[in-house]
Amino acid sequence: PCLFCSQDETGAYLIDRDPTYFGPILNYLRHGKLIINKELAEEGVLEEAEFYNIASLVRLVKERIRDNENRTSQGPVKHVYRVLQCQEEELTQMVSTMSDGWKFEQLISIGSSYNYGNEDQAEFLCVVSRELNNSTNGIVKEPSEKAKILQERGSRM
Repeated sequence: PCLFCSQDETGAYLIDRDPTYFGPILNYLRHGKLIINKELAEEGVLEEAEFYNIASLVRLVKERIRDNENRTSQGPVKHVYRVLQCQEEELTQMVSTMSDGWKFEQLISIGSSYNYGNEDQAEFLCVVSRELNNSTNGIVKEPSEKAKILQERGSRM
């Protein structure tokens, strides 16, 4: 029997737990994603996940706590920015293939530099960023092919 539970006349279990931390638990069970408001302590969500014995959620919350501890122990997070020039027709593909931690920041229209017939091709500057953390436990990660392509495009400017 549960120490914090009792049953009512219909047989439903009444669980006396803090409802503040139950929201992330319920949402995880609904859609499988861990979403914790910034003002909510992750340790409280971990306690509830352990109480309800949701092993996959316990692992996720522990990972998040560990990641946050690592992030704060490394000091402030630094970012590297790249500015990529692309034409309108390349824009969707470029943004949809970003990976390896690259994040879209800003799109700046710079008009068009040429004109084919009646069609004007718009050109853009696409600003992307990534956390400047290329090493994990002293091991330097080799950038993937997509990252190399982004770097190459950025260096052409």
